[in-house]
Amino acid sequence: MADGTAGGMARGRVVAVTGAGRGLGRAHALAFAAEGAMVVVNDLDVGREGEPGTGAGAGGAGGPAARVVAEIRARGGEAVAHGGDIATAQGAASLVDRALDAFGRLDTLVNNAGFLRDRMLVNLAEDDWDAVVRVHLKGHFLPLKHAAAYWRAEAKAGRRVAARVVNTSSGAGLAGSVGQGCYSAAKAGVLGLTLVAAAEMGRYGVQVNAVAPAARTRMTQEVFARTMAAPGEGKFDAMAPENVSPLVVWLGSDASAGVTGRVFEAEGGRITVMEGWHPGPTADRGARWTPAEAGEAAAGLLAAARPPYPVYGAQAAP
Repeated sequence: MADGTAGGMARGRVVAVTGAGRGLGRAHALAFAAEGAMVVVNDLDVGREGEPGTGAGAGGAGGPAARVVAEIRARGGEAVAHGGDIATAQGAASLVDRALDAFGRLDTLVNNAGFLRDRMLVNLAEDDWDAVVRVHLKGHFLPLKHAAAYWRAEAKAGRRVAARVVNTSSGAGLAGSVGQGCYSAAKAGVLGLTLVAAAEMGRYGVQVNAVAPAARTRMTQEVFARTMAAPGEGKFDAMAPENVSPLVVWLGSDASAGVTGRVFEAEGGRITVMEGWHPGPTADRGARWTPAEAGEAAAGLLAAARPPYPVYGAQAAP
Protein backbone atom coordinates (compact mmCIF):
# COMPACT_ATOMS: atom_id res chain seq x y z
CA MET A 1 0.00 0.00 0.00
CA ALA A 2 1.02 3.60 -0.40
CA ASP A 3 2.39 4.03 3.14
CA GLY A 4 5.48 2.04 2.18
CA THR A 5 4.65 -1.00 4.30
CA ALA A 6 3.22 -3.04 1.43
CA GLY A 7 4.36 -6.57 0.86
CA GLY A 8 3.38 -8.65 -2.09
CA MET A 9 2.28 -12.08 -0.92
CA ALA A 10 -1.36 -11.42 -1.85
CA ARG A 11 -0.72 -8.97 -4.67
CA GLY A 12 -3.50 -9.05 -7.25
CA ARG A 13 -5.70 -11.45 -5.32
CA VAL A 14 -9.31 -10.62 -4.53
CA VAL A 15 -10.16 -11.52 -0.95
CA ALA A 16 -13.53 -11.50 0.81
CA VAL A 17 -13.49 -11.42 4.62
CA THR A 18 -16.71 -11.87 6.60
CA GLY A 19 -17.22 -10.15 9.92
CA ALA A 20 -14.40 -7.77 8.98
CA GLY A 21 -15.65 -4.59 10.63
CA ARG A 22 -13.87 -5.23 13.92
CA GLY A 23 -11.49 -7.58 15.72
CA LEU A 24 -9.95 -10.48 13.87
CA GLY A 25 -11.80 -9.80 10.62
CA ARG A 26 -10.63 -6.20 10.51
CA ALA A 27 -7.06 -7.29 11.23
CA HIS A 28 -7.25 -9.86 8.42
CA ALA A 29 -8.68 -7.35 5.93
CA LEU A 30 -5.95 -4.81 6.69
CA ALA A 31 -3.23 -7.46 6.53
CA PHE A 32 -4.39 -8.75 3.14
CA ALA A 33 -4.55 -5.20 1.79
CA ALA A 34 -1.03 -4.55 3.10
CA GLU A 35 0.11 -7.53 1.03
CA GLY A 36 -1.48 -6.15 -2.13
CA ALA A 37 -4.92 -7.80 -2.13
CA MET A 38 -8.17 -6.17 -3.18
CA VAL A 39 -10.56 -6.73 -0.28
CA VAL A 40 -14.30 -7.13 0.10
CA VAL A 41 -15.05 -6.13 3.70
CA ASN A 42 -18.23 -7.80 4.95
CA ASP A 43 -19.89 -6.79 8.19
CA LEU A 44 -23.51 -6.85 9.35
CA ASP A 45 -22.87 -4.38 12.20
CA VAL A 46 -24.27 -6.29 15.17
CA GLY A 47 -23.31 -6.42 18.82
CA ARG A 48 -21.45 -9.08 20.79
CA GLU A 49 -24.56 -11.27 21.08
CA GLY A 50 -25.97 -10.47 17.64
CA GLU A 51 -28.10 -7.52 18.74
CA PRO A 52 -28.41 -4.47 16.44
CA GLY A 53 -25.18 -2.53 16.38
CA THR A 54 -24.34 1.13 15.87
CA GLY A 55 -27.37 1.93 13.72
CA ALA A 56 -25.08 3.20 10.96
CA GLY A 57 -26.07 0.32 8.72
CA ALA A 58 -24.21 -2.82 7.83
CA GLY A 59 -22.49 -1.59 4.71
CA GLY A 60 -23.48 2.06 4.90
CA ALA A 61 -21.41 5.15 5.46
CA GLY A 62 -20.19 5.28 9.03
CA GLY A 63 -20.71 1.55 9.60
CA PRO A 64 -17.83 -0.74 10.63
CA ALA A 65 -17.31 -2.18 7.13
CA ALA A 66 -17.15 1.29 5.60
CA ARG A 67 -14.64 2.41 8.23
CA VAL A 68 -12.32 -0.49 7.43
CA VAL A 69 -12.65 0.23 3.71
CA ALA A 70 -11.69 3.84 4.44
CA GLU A 71 -8.64 2.67 6.42
CA ILE A 72 -7.50 0.50 3.53
CA ARG A 73 -8.02 3.22 0.95
CA ALA A 74 -6.24 5.78 3.12
CA ARG A 75 -3.19 3.54 2.98
CA GLY A 76 -3.37 3.26 -0.79
CA GLY A 77 -5.20 -0.06 -1.01
CA GLU A 78 -8.37 -1.15 -2.77
CA ALA A 79 -11.47 -2.29 -0.91
CA VAL A 80 -15.26 -2.25 -1.04
CA ALA A 81 -17.87 -2.82 1.67
CA HIS A 82 -20.55 -5.51 1.77
CA GLY A 83 -23.32 -5.44 4.35
CA GLY A 84 -25.24 -8.62 3.55
CA ASP A 85 -26.14 -11.32 6.06
CA ILE A 86 -23.86 -14.18 5.02
CA ALA A 87 -26.00 -16.68 6.95
CA THR A 88 -28.68 -16.26 4.26
CA ALA A 89 -28.46 -17.59 0.72
CA GLN A 90 -29.05 -14.13 -0.72
CA GLY A 91 -26.42 -12.49 1.48
CA ALA A 92 -23.82 -15.15 0.77
CA ALA A 93 -24.45 -15.06 -2.98
CA SER A 94 -24.25 -11.27 -2.98
CA LEU A 95 -20.85 -11.44 -1.24
CA VAL A 96 -19.44 -13.34 -4.21
CA ASP A 97 -21.26 -11.02 -6.61
CA ARG A 98 -19.78 -7.98 -4.84
CA ALA A 99 -16.28 -9.29 -5.46
CA LEU A 100 -17.04 -10.05 -9.12
CA ASP A 101 -18.71 -6.70 -9.73
CA ALA A 102 -15.96 -4.69 -8.04
CA PHE A 103 -12.84 -6.61 -9.03
CA GLY A 104 -13.82 -9.16 -11.67
CA ARG A 105 -13.15 -12.32 -9.68
CA LEU A 106 -12.76 -13.91 -6.24
CA ASP A 107 -9.60 -15.73 -5.16
CA THR A 108 -9.81 -16.08 -1.37
CA LEU A 109 -12.65 -16.39 1.12
CA VAL A 110 -12.03 -15.88 4.83
CA ASN A 111 -15.03 -17.00 6.90
CA ASN A 112 -14.83 -15.15 10.20
CA ALA A 113 -18.22 -13.67 11.15
CA GLY A 114 -19.77 -14.66 14.45
CA PHE A 115 -21.05 -13.71 17.88
CA LEU A 116 -21.52 -15.32 21.28
CA ARG A 117 -24.38 -16.17 23.59
CA ASP A 118 -22.64 -17.81 26.50
CA ARG A 119 -24.89 -19.84 28.77
CA MET A 120 -24.55 -23.05 30.78
CA LEU A 121 -26.49 -25.83 29.09
CA VAL A 122 -29.40 -25.81 31.54
CA ASN A 123 -29.83 -22.06 30.92
CA LEU A 124 -29.26 -22.15 27.16
CA ALA A 125 -32.40 -21.22 25.27
CA GLU A 126 -33.26 -22.85 21.98
CA ASP A 127 -33.19 -19.44 20.29
CA ASP A 128 -29.65 -18.85 21.59
CA TRP A 129 -28.53 -22.22 20.23
CA ASP A 130 -30.11 -21.54 16.84
CA ALA A 131 -28.66 -18.03 16.57
CA VAL A 132 -25.08 -19.06 17.35
CA VAL A 133 -25.11 -22.18 15.16
CA ARG A 134 -26.67 -20.11 12.38
CA VAL A 135 -24.04 -17.39 12.27
CA HIS A 136 -20.99 -19.58 12.86
CA LEU A 137 -21.83 -22.79 11.01
CA LYS A 138 -24.41 -21.77 8.42
CA GLY A 139 -22.48 -18.53 8.02
CA HIS A 140 -19.47 -20.62 6.96
CA PHE A 141 -21.41 -23.06 4.79
CA LEU A 142 -23.30 -20.57 2.61
CA PRO A 143 -20.39 -18.30 1.56
CA LEU A 144 -18.31 -21.43 0.97
CA LYS A 145 -21.06 -22.99 -1.12
CA HIS A 146 -21.48 -19.95 -3.37
CA ALA A 147 -17.75 -19.31 -3.72
CA ALA A 148 -17.16 -23.00 -4.49
CA ALA A 149 -19.83 -22.94 -7.17
CA TYR A 150 -18.09 -19.98 -8.82
CA TRP A 151 -14.67 -21.66 -8.67
CA ARG A 152 -16.02 -24.95 -10.01
CA ALA A 153 -17.59 -23.14 -12.95
CA GLU A 154 -14.28 -21.37 -13.61
CA ALA A 155 -12.38 -24.66 -13.54
CA LYS A 156 -14.88 -26.36 -15.84
CA ALA A 157 -14.55 -23.45 -18.27
CA GLY A 158 -10.84 -24.19 -18.48
CA ARG A 159 -9.62 -21.22 -16.49
CA ARG A 160 -6.90 -21.71 -13.88
CA VAL A 161 -8.18 -21.66 -10.30
CA ALA A 162 -5.87 -21.20 -7.31
CA ALA A 163 -8.53 -20.47 -4.73
CA ARG A 164 -8.17 -20.42 -0.98
CA VAL A 165 -10.67 -20.68 1.87
CA VAL A 166 -9.71 -19.99 5.48
CA ASN A 167 -12.38 -20.97 8.00
CA THR A 168 -12.41 -19.78 11.60
CA SER A 169 -12.83 -22.36 14.34
CA SER A 170 -11.76 -22.00 17.97
CA GLY A 171 -10.13 -23.80 20.84
CA ALA A 172 -13.72 -24.29 21.99
CA GLY A 173 -14.36 -26.30 18.83
CA LEU A 174 -11.24 -28.39 19.39
CA ALA A 175 -11.63 -29.10 23.10
CA GLY A 176 -14.98 -27.70 24.26
CA SER A 177 -15.52 -24.77 26.60
CA VAL A 178 -17.68 -24.64 29.71
CA GLY A 179 -20.59 -22.23 29.27
CA GLN A 180 -20.22 -22.29 25.49
CA GLY A 181 -22.09 -25.40 24.39
CA CYS A 182 -23.63 -23.85 21.27
CA TYR A 183 -20.42 -22.04 20.28
CA SER A 184 -18.29 -25.16 20.84
CA ALA A 185 -20.66 -27.29 18.78
CA ALA A 186 -20.72 -24.76 15.94
CA LYS A 187 -16.95 -24.38 15.88
CA ALA A 188 -16.46 -28.15 15.93
CA GLY A 189 -18.86 -28.28 12.99
CA VAL A 190 -16.65 -25.78 11.14
CA LEU A 191 -13.78 -28.26 11.40
CA GLY A 192 -15.84 -31.06 9.89
CA LEU A 193 -17.01 -28.75 7.11
CA THR A 194 -13.40 -27.75 6.41
CA LEU A 195 -12.28 -31.36 5.96
CA VAL A 196 -15.15 -32.22 3.64
CA ALA A 197 -14.74 -29.05 1.55
CA ALA A 198 -11.01 -29.67 1.17
CA ALA A 199 -11.66 -33.20 -0.07
CA GLU A 200 -14.46 -32.19 -2.45
CA MET A 201 -12.99 -29.02 -3.92
CA GLY A 202 -9.36 -29.97 -4.42
CA ARG A 203 -10.04 -31.19 -7.97
CA TYR A 204 -11.14 -27.66 -8.89
CA GLY A 205 -8.04 -25.92 -7.54
CA VAL A 206 -9.51 -24.91 -4.19
CA GLN A 207 -7.65 -25.30 -0.89
CA VAL A 208 -9.61 -25.17 2.37
CA ASN A 209 -8.02 -24.83 5.81
CA ALA A 210 -9.08 -23.65 9.26
CA VAL A 211 -7.54 -21.59 12.02
CA ALA A 212 -8.38 -21.68 15.72
CA PRO A 213 -7.27 -18.24 16.92
CA ALA A 214 -6.89 -16.87 20.41
CA ALA A 215 -7.03 -13.08 20.50
CA ARG A 216 -8.64 -10.15 22.24
CA THR A 217 -11.86 -9.20 20.45
CA ARG A 218 -15.33 -8.10 21.50
CA MET A 219 -16.20 -11.77 22.00
CA THR A 220 -13.24 -12.49 24.28
CA GLN A 221 -12.36 -9.19 25.92
CA GLU A 222 -14.16 -10.02 29.17
CA VAL A 223 -12.31 -13.33 29.51
CA PHE A 224 -8.92 -11.82 28.80
CA ALA A 225 -9.62 -8.87 31.08
CA ARG A 226 -10.07 -11.36 33.93
CA THR A 227 -7.12 -13.59 33.12
CA MET A 228 -4.45 -11.40 31.54
CA ALA A 229 -3.01 -8.00 32.36
CA ALA A 230 -2.50 -5.54 29.54
CA PRO A 231 1.08 -5.50 28.22
CA GLY A 232 3.36 -2.72 29.34
CA GLU A 233 4.34 0.05 26.97
CA GLY A 234 6.52 -1.27 24.17
CA LYS A 235 5.89 -4.89 25.16
CA PHE A 236 4.56 -7.54 22.78
CA ASP A 237 0.78 -7.76 23.01
CA ALA A 238 0.22 -11.51 22.76
CA MET A 239 -3.55 -11.12 22.57
CA ALA A 240 -3.67 -8.61 19.71
CA PRO A 241 -5.81 -9.93 16.82
CA GLU A 242 -3.14 -8.73 14.38
CA ASN A 243 -0.93 -11.62 15.55
CA VAL A 244 -3.24 -14.16 13.87
CA SER A 245 -3.48 -12.41 10.51
CA PRO A 246 -0.04 -13.29 9.04
CA LEU A 247 -0.92 -17.00 9.08
CA VAL A 248 -4.33 -16.26 7.56
CA VAL A 249 -2.72 -14.18 4.79
CA TRP A 250 -0.28 -16.99 4.01
CA LEU A 251 -3.05 -19.58 3.91
CA GLY A 252 -5.05 -17.25 1.64
CA SER A 253 -2.21 -16.71 -0.82
CA ASP A 254 -0.50 -18.61 -3.60
CA ALA A 255 2.42 -19.21 -1.22
CA SER A 256 0.44 -21.92 0.61
CA ALA A 257 0.16 -24.14 -2.47
CA GLY A 258 -0.38 -27.78 -1.49
CA VAL A 259 -1.70 -27.05 2.02
CA THR A 260 -5.31 -28.12 2.44
CA GLY A 261 -7.54 -29.84 4.95
CA ARG A 262 -5.40 -28.67 7.86
CA VAL A 263 -6.19 -26.93 11.14
CA PHE A 264 -3.87 -24.45 12.85
CA GLU A 265 -3.99 -22.85 16.28
CA ALA A 266 -2.63 -19.32 16.36
CA GLU A 267 -2.01 -17.22 19.46
CA GLY A 268 0.51 -14.44 19.99
CA GLY A 269 3.74 -15.60 18.38
CA ARG A 270 2.78 -19.30 18.44
CA ILE A 271 1.49 -21.41 15.54
CA THR A 272 0.51 -25.05 16.08
CA VAL A 273 -0.61 -27.64 13.56
CA MET A 274 -3.48 -29.56 15.14
CA GLU A 275 -3.49 -33.30 14.45
CA GLY A 276 -7.12 -34.10 15.16
CA TRP A 277 -8.65 -37.49 15.84
CA HIS A 278 -6.43 -40.52 15.22
CA PRO A 279 -7.13 -44.14 16.18
CA GLY A 280 -5.70 -45.00 19.58
CA PRO A 281 -5.51 -48.34 21.40
CA THR A 282 -7.91 -50.91 19.97
CA ALA A 283 -9.11 -54.42 20.66
CA ASP A 284 -10.83 -56.80 18.26
CA ARG A 285 -11.99 -60.26 19.36
CA GLY A 286 -13.48 -61.15 15.99
CA ALA A 287 -16.89 -61.80 17.54
CA ARG A 288 -19.58 -59.98 19.53
CA TRP A 289 -18.67 -58.88 23.05
CA THR A 290 -20.89 -59.37 26.06
CA PRO A 291 -21.48 -56.11 27.98
CA ALA A 292 -19.11 -57.26 30.74
CA GLU A 293 -16.43 -58.22 28.21
CA ALA A 294 -16.87 -54.93 26.33
CA GLY A 295 -16.51 -53.00 29.57
CA GLU A 296 -13.39 -54.91 30.57
CA ALA A 297 -11.86 -54.32 27.12
CA ALA A 298 -12.76 -50.63 27.14
CA ALA A 299 -11.21 -50.18 30.59
CA GLY A 300 -7.98 -51.73 29.38
CA LEU A 301 -7.92 -49.52 26.28
CA LEU A 302 -8.53 -46.40 28.35
CA ALA A 303 -5.64 -47.31 30.62
CA ALA A 304 -3.37 -47.44 27.57
CA ALA A 305 -4.73 -44.29 25.90
CA ARG A 306 -3.59 -40.72 26.24
CA PRO A 307 -5.86 -38.65 28.52
CA PRO A 308 -8.20 -36.31 26.68
CA TYR A 309 -7.33 -32.65 26.28
CA PRO A 310 -9.10 -30.77 29.10
CA VAL A 311 -12.22 -28.78 28.34
CA TYR A 312 -11.63 -25.05 28.74
CA GLY A 313 -13.00 -23.86 32.07
CA ALA A 314 -13.51 -27.38 33.46
CA GLN A 315 -12.48 -28.05 37.05
CA ALA A 316 -10.01 -30.85 37.65
CA ALA A 317 -11.49 -34.04 39.03
CA PRO A 318 -11.15 -34.34 42.83
